[in-house]
Amino acid sequence: MNELYMKQAIELAQRAKGRTSPNPMVGCVIVKDDRIIAKGYHHHCGGVHAEVDALNRVNEDLSDATMYVTLEPCSHHGKQPPCCEAIARSGIKKVVVATLDPNPIVNGRGIAYLKSQHVDIEVGVCEDEAIHMNKIFNHYITHKTPYVLIKAAITLDGKIATKTGESQWISGPQSLNYVHQLRNEYSSIGVGVNTIIVDNPSLTIRLPEQDNQCHHRIIFDSKGRIPLHSKVLNDAFASKTIILTTSLMPPNIKETIIQKGARVIEVGSHEGHVDIKESMHILGSLGIDSLFLEGGSEIIASALKAKIVHEVHIALAPKLIGGQDAKGFMGDIGVESLSQAIQLEFTQVEQLGSDIIIKAKVVN
Repeated sequence: MNELYMKQAIELAQRAKGRTSPNPMVGCVIVKDDRIIAKGYHHHCGGVHAEVDALNRVNEDLSDATMYVTLEPCSHHGKQPPCCEAIARSGIKKVVVATLDPNPIVNGRGIAYLKSQHVDIEVGVCEDEAIHMNKIFNHYITHKTPYVLIKAAITLDGKIATKTGESQWISGPQSLNYVHQLRNEYSSIGVGVNTIIVDNPSLTIRLPEQDNQCHHRIIFDSKGRIPLHSKVLNDAFASKTIILTTSLMPPNIKETIIQKGARVIEVGSHEGHVDIKESMHILGSLGIDSLFLEGGSEIIASALKAKIVHEVHIALAPKLIGGQDAKGFMGDIGVESLSQAIQLEFTQVEQLGSDIIIKAKVVN
């Protein structure tokens, strides 16, 4: 039964996908006499935590109840008071935890406090699922850099556009909706300046169940080539746009971009481009815990060469373009032998409409 209740807590936690950053997703179920008497989850960053959300919904004695929570209850004062203290006050005598909190200021301390209050603790139920659910949080809280996912829509022969540059739309409508769901889960969307020049995308989130939304938009532009009429500089979300550039950006271009409400951050250069490793540390310092990198081919190549990528998702469309002049989804990464190839491990393959979605994690 422990796994059954914990799986429900995990499902609850995922209701807030894309809204808790940079906090983790957390779900909680309280059980008494083999019945669920309360459920809760962390709805959004700054909101009450899952354990308190569930406790607030209880109207009966908890001395014989068990709490199932997907992450170790916090033990410190942040935007909310410590959950472990609220649990101890509630009278609950057993707490089942999926996984410890990797946050150094919490790790093990919440468990230790509850034990000191004579609360019976069990850790490790559905641990793998709970860790995977919070892969972004787990990476960010330990490394202070964004978790990076590369997405590309390609034809069966690996092309992202025809030789004339036409790319809309290689993948089908179901894949496009899937992309917007992914955008919603990541705190920033990143592209190279060539993508802005060629496609002029909005880089917003458009899903049937919610209005047009926008997370941070990251543009890698070493020389200030972004067109000043670009949507990302002139729509209602211009303040969400961050241009990462180098000293090569002309001062007048920088000033115009700032006047439009966007942010310009100068970083070092590497091989003639924005230093992407340094960029990750800068984004992390701004509280940006994840980056959904959509292209184009050069920025994808730079990210892979710099070894900052954690996952790759490919939407494989049943189309063939052919020709050496039609663009592939990634540029040269300097591989001269197979031993130098970037190794991936497939994690999921599924059909979505007419397309195949291939998900893989980067091994090296």
